[in-house]
Amino acid sequence: MSSATEQSTERPDTAADVDGPIKEIGHDEYDPIGTLVLIGLYFLILVALWFFMYFVEFVGNDPTVVSSILMGVGLV
Repeated sequence: MSSATEQSTERPDTAADVDGPIKEIGHDEYDPIGTLVLIGLYFLILVALWFFMYFVEFVGNDPTVVSSILMGVGLV
């Protein structure tokens, strides 16, 4: 067997062959920005839904989906 054939069949060491973490991140270096963005987004959705329900329950039922549909059809 020639040396060229032997070289082509050998696999070089790659990062996929390494077991365990490549770089360990400490507690102080971890910055959970994505988690904070999701919490903020959920909070904004909660506030928007609360604002919508406030109008539905207490302020003359103005911005409702059903009343605008009924007014558009002419039933109210």
